[in-house]
Amino acid sequence: MSTVIQEASKRMQKVIDNLQNDFKKLRSGRAHPSLLDQVVVSYYGTDTPLAQVANVNVEDARTLSIVPWDKQMVPAIEKAIRVSDLGLNPATSGTVIRIPLPSLTEERRKDLVRVVKQESEQARVSIRNVRRDANTDIKAMLKDKTISEDDERRLEDQVQKLTDEFIATIDKLLSEKEHDLMSI
Repeated sequence: MSTVIQEASKRMQKVIDNLQNDFKKLRSGRAHPSLLDQVVVSYYGTDTPLAQVANVNVEDARTLSIVPWDKQMVPAIEKAIRVSDLGLNPATSGTVIRIPLPSLTEERRKDLVRVVKQESEQARVSIRNVRRDANTDIKAMLKDKTISEDDERRLEDQVQKLTDEFIATIDKLLSEKEHDLMSI
């Protein structure tokens, strides 16, 4: 019986982890090395994550600096950053690539908040789908007579409590990200 709850909990935790990763990709105007996590560089014909070919550091609150391990990679890294959908414009000085992060306009901040709300709603839907699957498994166990009706109600209550906890976590993450995006 507890395997249904454990499986639902694991799946719901994966939804939360995915949501947190999606939130990390949205930049709030502050420099953070994880902004470049999805940038892929062509490294001698192989697509390689930027973190595997260079050091990415925070120079100040609005500037990232990238120091490639192979000096010949500077143009490839610069190109990869430009073609990424991040809207960043790298500036090269010798072997160091600096990326100034422009401050976000009020309109852009509101757009990002809208995106964050949509991602949060998708996460809530995913959590509810996990709840539905768990309840279906519980009903199947009742039908197979492996659990009693009292056990069914108890398990469904546990699944609902779990769902409520994870939805509350999503709401908390959403409010934190909204605050982060709207603060200057």
